[in-house]
Amino acid sequence: MSQLLQFLQTTKAPFWINAYPYFAYKGDPNRVSLDYVLFNPNQGMVDPFTKLRYDNMLYAQVDAAIYAMARLGFNGIEVKVSETGWPSNGDENEIGATLQNAAIYNRNLLRRQLQNEGTPLRPKLRLEVYVFALFNENMKPGPSSERNYGLFHPDGTMAYNVGLSSVSTTSATTPSTTTSSVSDFSSSATKAATMEYHQSWVYWMLVCVLSFQVYMRRPF
Repeated sequence: MSQLLQFLQTTKAPFWINAYPYFAYKGDPNRVSLDYVLFNPNQGMVDPFTKLRYDNMLYAQVDAAIYAMARLGFNGIEVKVSETGWPSNGDENEIGATLQNAAIYNRNLLRRQLQNEGTPLRPKLRLEVYVFALFNENMKPGPSSERNYGLFHPDGTMAYNVGLSSVSTTSATTPSTTTSSVSDFSSSATKAATMEYHQSWVYWMLVCVLSFQVYMRRPF
């Protein structure tokens, strides 16, 4: 690991991580706050070592990687998120894998990205994040959740409305708030399935533009 980090530091390349707060919630839903992992308003937590306050788990996961590298003597390497997301469906034992939670997570994440936020450990450096995934992978093996991370179904119809066409600066905090601001998710999916095929590709192009151009690197 030290050799890899030395290479990244020498070449000024970032360290990419896959960060999924969903798995932490799924593993211990009685102790992990759903609001904390969904970017909703919550009491947050204070890191016992850095004394920094966190209001969401994704930023805590990123800073944990930064802190670990610093302990190895590599303090200047930028950390970026190559994958994060939330499944819109899952098996009975996959707690939290719902259409509503997926929409809340990705919508709140998008709102924070548009605000150019950094993490508490590096507040002046915008955190670059890429959402997984554009499409559901209906032939992927494993638990049902593994096939349901996409914003779109394999046929190009919308799985749920994440709000890319009209981004709001208001957090999707409760089921009722989410329903009014994002619109009814099941209704959106039903309407999307009946849309003309070319309209689906309009949405597809919009997602591509916002996923790969809005999430661009910003300086300190």
